[in-house]
Amino acid sequence: MSRNTWWGKTLRFIGILLMGITALFTIAGGLGTTCVALNPTGYGEGMAPLAPFQWLYIIFVIVTTAIGVMAARAVFLLAKSKPNSYRYSIIALVLGIVVGGIHMMVSQSLRGKSMPVDGVVYTTVLTLIVFLLFRTPKIWQGVDYTSGDSNDPTGPMAAANTLLVTGILTLTVQYWAGPTHTWGGTNWAAAFLVTSTMLGLGQLLGGAALLIRQERARLTVSRPIIQS
Repeated sequence: MSRNTWWGKTLRFIGILLMGITALFTIAGGLGTTCVALNPTGYGEGMAPLAPFQWLYIIFVIVTTAIGVMAARAVFLLAKSKPNSYRYSIIALVLGIVVGGIHMMVSQSLRGKSMPVDGVVYTTVLTLIVFLLFRTPKIWQGVDYTSGDSNDPTGPMAAANTLLVTGILTLTVQYWAGPTHTWGGTNWAAAFLVTSTMLGLGQLLGGAALLIRQERARLTVSRPIIQS
């Protein structure tokens, strides 16, 4: 499979998109744990058992958010086809699974359930499986994130669409995350609605700006050179 075939470009696109969604979920999961970590007794009896381990959940907030930022940086490296992009992505995914897995086990033992951490971990596992499959020789010939081509628009286009997709997810977080974030009749996924709306709009604008930039670059390259 050649790197310039539509299959190769499609797989590279899918990988970047999955990494972007994983980054969003991981960052949201880390920051979303802040409320419970700082005030575990303020969300009813379901979260009260976490109080003696408040320090541990504060660590979860810091470490998980940092891993999410790593995953976001991995999106940038993959889009640019940097030499260390694939290895960096694998490290971020493995760290996410390890820390998320520990978070799941602790929550299961303390309160009998671990949602919504489960969703973040499952998404990270899926992305890791896809990236490991990419490394098989025949597929890697078409994907190869480490051998960039400055004239290949696949990476920037994938980054732009990743921003658009994650922007929509950010804007609608109160709907798709609501079922796992509702306690006592309150949808805590909508607790920071203004902030999430601003972030979501910023992602959409960033994605649109990248698409416009790529289109301008394409038109510039395809424009005939007129010699005087």
